[in-house]
Amino acid sequence: QVQLAESGGGLVQSGGSLRLSCAASGSTFRLYDMAWYRQAPGKEREFVAGIRWTTGNIRYGYSAKNRFTLSRDVAETTIFLQMNSLQPEDTATYYCKAETTYSETSWGQGTQVTLSS
Repeated sequence: QVQLAESGGGLVQSGGSLRLSCAASGSTFRLYDMAWYRQAPGKEREFVAGIRWTTGNIRYGYSAKNRFTLSRDVAETTIFLQMNSLQPEDTATYYCKAETTYSETSWGQGTQVTLSS
């Protein structure tokens, strides 16, 4: 199994930026994919951005395009989400997800991002 620990959330003004981190531990040698999701109150969890760990290929969800950038530190088995031009609709709990080559799925505890107008 892989354990995940997110950090970097907080309160930010509209137009501001935040950088989220997700550190993986445990069976990281089995990592296949890591991704960010978010869930706003009363809404379903939605995909934000992800990276195929084995190839480095990055993909983005609609809400992230042109504003968010996913990157990784392979040595630290950590992914980052740089979020710019944040808007009130970006208020959500952001979750990190990992999948392994054994088809195991892990979720982090989430980090809260709150936008103030």
